Amino acid sequence: MPQTDLTSDTPAQNSSAAAIAPRPRKVPRIVVLGGGSVGLYSARRLRKRLGRRDAAIVVVDPRPYMTYAPFLPEVAAGSITDRDVVAPHRRALKHVDTLQGKVTKITHRERKIEITPEEGDPYEITYDHLVVGLGSVARTLPIPGLAEQAIGFKNVEEAVAVRNQILNRINLASSTWDPDLRKRMLTFTFVGGGFAGIEALAETEDMARAAVKNLPGVDQSDLRFVMIEGSDRILPELTLEMANYALSEMKKRGIEFHLSTFLSSCVDGHVVTSTGVEFDSDTIVWTAGVKANPVLATSDLPLDRMGRLQVLPTLQVADDDGNVVADAWGAGDCAAVPDLYNPGAFCPPNAQHAIREAKVLADNLYATLTGGKLEEYSHKNLGTVASLGLHKGVAILFGKIKLRGFPAWVMHRMYHVAAMPTASRKIRITTNWVGTWLLRREVVSLGSIHDPRAEFRAASAPAAKPKDAPAAANAEAKADK
Repeated sequence: MPQTDLTSDTPAQNSSAAAIAPRPRKVPRIVVLGGGSVGLYSARRLRKRLGRRDAAIVVVDPRPYMTYAPFLPEVAAGSITDRDVVAPHRRALKHVDTLQGKVTKITHRERKIEITPEEGDPYEITYDHLVVGLGSVARTLPIPGLAEQAIGFKNVEEAVAVRNQILNRINLASSTWDPDLRKRMLTFTFVGGGFAGIEALAETEDMARAAVKNLPGVDQSDLRFVMIEGSDRILPELTLEMANYALSEMKKRGIEFHLSTFLSSCVDGHVVTSTGVEFDSDTIVWTAGVKANPVLATSDLPLDRMGRLQVLPTLQVADDDGNVVADAWGAGDCAAVPDLYNPGAFCPPNAQHAIREAKVLADNLYATLTGGKLEEYSHKNLGTVASLGLHKGVAILFGKIKLRGFPAWVMHRMYHVAAMPTASRKIRITTNWVGTWLLRREVVSLGSIHDPRAEFRAASAPAAKPKDAPAAANAEAKADK
């Protein structure tokens, strides 16, 4: 397998699968796996503290941008454009090498990483220090029909697909007379009542109601939004009082909830639940939790029983006995970061913790290189905010201030736009909101973007000959004779 050697002066675009003879490095190389919140913020902070003559920094990610996940529900609802919730690595990570590819193997004892690009052969790179911020993936279950029918909600592409799917079904239903087919088209099912699921459901339901207002052929009463949740409540991150408030408000909007219920099957869009409820739905969105990136299982790094990287409060990787694994660091959704404010618990996998963990990790890695003192990650939750649609929300600030409705919605937007990286993205998102307020959001489906060549393929296909073409040709030949 080719081995690539990167130096601080090597452009990332020239350091792909081409084999380059290894040579001694003049500066230590820090490889950051994952370009999400942990990867982007830790690399940026390291670069600010370490000059290019002090360390080479390489970020590896299959996507050329970081997605700010808390804004995905608003992308699905059309309140923010898809490009404005991503931070391009080339712009956000100045003077940092970036490699676009999927990490497929980690061999820490040899300080090697295997990278598989979207096109081309896998290759290896070496490193001196490793930062693991690979994040999480959707936690799926072996439910019949799930892989074939459901849409996830972990990245911006999926959020756009959910938006297009819902609007497309509404538009098709307006020109469909079959009552059973219309009912199926206008039934939208969400599985998983955590933050991602509730916000996605609430935002898209709000969007669908707005789309139907001026659409002949579809009435508000035709829309059916369903939430299936395995526990006996929604939004476990909130207090029961606030979660029940959110549940009550969403029920008033006609949203149907099935709590203490599991999805048993969804073959061909026929939903069957553990409580015996059955219905047909063209749209099934899976938001039932996440799990650590499974590539960690291919590594020789210590993992806990849930497949997360074991780390100390200093964010250094450690084995079962608490011994530090040299030159390895981890944070974010893929790491079990001890919560010092709740002994015995771990920090929840959300953006609030990931961004702050990244900064502490970078400072501790810098301290290791310069002989400084390490600090433990300790962050008291500033609060929890959730959007329940346009101008609607719920929030708990500093553990005691409870907000509902419009004030909570304002706090949700203020907090997340402040956390969005790069000033240009903050301005773009705010401009989007102002435009939506003044001109209303666009509720048009661009479903064809998911297969843009479909119409061209159909136009390029040879015309089919009639079945009786041979007989007609023979008759014509006889007539000529």
